[in-house]
Amino acid sequence: MAGQTDHKLRGDYSRARADYTVDQDYSLYTPAEQDLWKRLYARQSALVPQYACDEFIDVLATLNFGAGIPRFDEINAMLFPATRWTLVAVPGLLPDDVFFNHLANRRFPVSVWLRTPEEFEYIVEPDIFHDFFGHVPLLFNPVFADYLEAYGKGGVKAKGLNALDYLARLYWYTVEFGLIQTPKGLRTYGAGILSSTGELPYCITSPKPNRIKFDLLRVMQSNYKIDTFQETYFVIDSFKQLFDATAPDFTPYYEELRTRPDLAATAALPTDTLVTV
Repeated sequence: MAGQTDHKLRGDYSRARADYTVDQDYSLYTPAEQDLWKRLYARQSALVPQYACDEFIDVLATLNFGAGIPRFDEINAMLFPATRWTLVAVPGLLPDDVFFNHLANRRFPVSVWLRTPEEFEYIVEPDIFHDFFGHVPLLFNPVFADYLEAYGKGGVKAKGLNALDYLARLYWYTVEFGLIQTPKGLRTYGAGILSSTGELPYCITSPKPNRIKFDLLRVMQSNYKIDTFQETYFVIDSFKQLFDATAPDFTPYYEELRTRPDLAATAALPTDTLVTV
């Protein structure tokens, strides 16, 4: 989701509108940044066939992401007819209410700036490569696109119920770091994984992390790590399962969660259904 950080935010917020959108001034991208994009794209696109879900791979193959930094208007010309979503340019991280409102109205915020060469392997906050490579392909999937809209609407309501922490965990463990069971075996659909060189193979092949069958309340009880590979992943059976889980009113869930303890990112409970690799 929008996220929180203790360091100074990247991006130029001086020209942001009331909804934090900006124009994507394509002329500002330098030849060095275009080259960096191509190297980032080549690295990740070589990895995803082994570890990403087919829904991601199939769409990625139809998009001309590798030639250079994408133009938002060109992507929107394809995306809106497919799922009625639109990409909007933003300076960087957004306040929670702004972020949720965009998602609830089928607008996906994409940061306009690109990391530096020194951040090739790791970046603290999402840049245009993370947002595009990790998120945009699945916005073309109708079921996943509907899930994100439902999530945004739920976030608008959760803020008034003092329940944003629970929604943050759901976003983290699904949209950013989710795994899915497929006929080909375990695969990932999480943008945080798909845009990471190290965590992409780790989440599927490493014996270290817990991989737990998705359970909505279990997910929303669970803390997570932001500065290491995840110690727990949650596994869905399908995007429809994810969408169906967000369909009910969450208000009684929040009431139930307040009676339960928060769980450590390393926790494995006797009631968990573990997924083996």
